[in-house]
Amino acid sequence: MAVLTERRSGLKGIRLGHASYAHYAAFMLAASAFLSAPALQLAGQTRSASEYQVKAAYLYNFAKLTEWPAHILPNGESRLVIGVVGGDDEFIDTLRKTIAGRSVGTHAITVKRASSEPELQSCHLLFFRSSGGAKRTEGAISTATAGVLLVGEEDGFLQHGGMINLVLKNGTVRFEVDQASLDRANIHLNPELLALARTAGGRTPEPSEEARRVRVSTPPEYPEMAMRMHIRGAVQVEASVLRNGTVSGVRVIGGHPLLAAALVKAVKGWQYAPAAKDSVVVVRFVFDP
Repeated sequence: MAVLTERRSGLKGIRLGHASYAHYAAFMLAASAFLSAPALQLAGQTRSASEYQVKAAYLYNFAKLTEWPAHILPNGESRLVIGVVGGDDEFIDTLRKTIAGRSVGTHAITVKRASSEPELQSCHLLFFRSSGGAKRTEGAISTATAGVLLVGEEDGFLQHGGMINLVLKNGTVRFEVDQASLDRANIHLNPELLALARTAGGRTPEPSEEARRVRVSTPPEYPEMAMRMHIRGAVQVEASVLRNGTVSGVRVIGGHPLLAAALVKAVKGWQYAPAAKDSVVVVRFVFDP
């Protein structure tokens, strides 16, 4: 059994610094603006009214938090092109509304449907809709220019050469990455973004059979943006703890991404009591300003 540690924030009324969360606050700003419920919770909402908006916000923020090779996206005022392969026009309309008036640095963003070889090769980010089919996806991936960020939303996408895959599970949109594919393309994702991803092919240590006592556990700061947006609730993460008590990695299980980013950052600095073997500790923290 993995160990469950539950903690509740005691930060009510304290003004906290915003700088630590600048990158990830930007990541979820668009998604949070669209949804009245927690940004990635889709239960009870229609696909067209919610899932499309969340995925569109993901794509915008993947673009915002990605560093491309200089020859793919050089400095200057060139446009950053997001191409959509397959799917319906409704999603493209939603994506265009999401990125309207936004830019990545000096680069204005353009959204277009991509199907022909020249269209695929002119994009910086390609999103493969699940309706495109596996063969079409494989063909498009092989046609795309090296250095293009490849994002999908279907089982097996990473195995076909994709880099990021959006997964809808239990009413929540999450994402997984293939670090090897990113490395081959010389594409770099923001470290805080990677901390929230599931890694394809990654090995998770066996859960601990006994509790790991926490020796050092600084509570997470409450993100200022989350406080302004009145975002609260529980976050649950899974910490991989080495035998010496050091936390080697943290994976988000559930919770609002703004709050999850804060908990991930805090838990990475925790120290547990030594044990005979590596283990997994599940930490649950309630943010309640």
